[in-house]
Amino acid sequence: MSIITSVEELRTLYGVVGEASITKVTQVLTPLYRRMIEASPFMALATVGPEGLDCSPRGDLGGVVRVEDERTLHLPDWRGNNRVDSLENIVRDPRVAMMFLVPGSSTTMRLNGRAVVSIEPSLLESFEMDGKHPRCVVVITAEEVYFQCARAVMRAELWNAERFSDPASLPSPGMMLKSAKGDFDQETYDREWPARAAKTLW
Repeated sequence: MSIITSVEELRTLYGVVGEASITKVTQVLTPLYRRMIEASPFMALATVGPEGLDCSPRGDLGGVVRVEDERTLHLPDWRGNNRVDSLENIVRDPRVAMMFLVPGSSTTMRLNGRAVVSIEPSLLESFEMDGKHPRCVVVITAEEVYFQCARAVMRAELWNAERFSDPASLPSPGMMLKSAKGDFDQETYDREWPARAAKTLW
């Protein structure tokens, strides 16, 4: 197999970077970048720690993050599986990267920066939902913000409902758990999961 082993080879293969690809990168949230991020209910959060990398889906009603100012974003950590891989990474290495999706738009937003995990009571209370609060809030300081070319989403036809998969044709969570642990009770898990999820969103 032929592989690339140097940055020089890679640059030669791909050629000159277009002006727009460089111009679009800012160190703060411009007003229009802020509008795009505030419109996003879903993003992928990438972190790094001693054990390696982690990428975690994050979603919320309205916007997935609250934009406080041109450099600061707040990400509430709602209920999940308590693995806290992303949070463990952040407290040891503050570097984070995020990719925001806006349903219906082929343009994605990317943000690189640094984060801390806050348990400030007033901040937790500000995110109250159905009388509940997140256990912590990830406070992100932006260092690099830009939009991503739409080609990937266009190629995937991500928002084309005619190309959506039928959930019944895919492995269920219980099936995947059973494949990892042979004696796992997949039927009970799949039967109880929808109601359990609905009661534990916040």
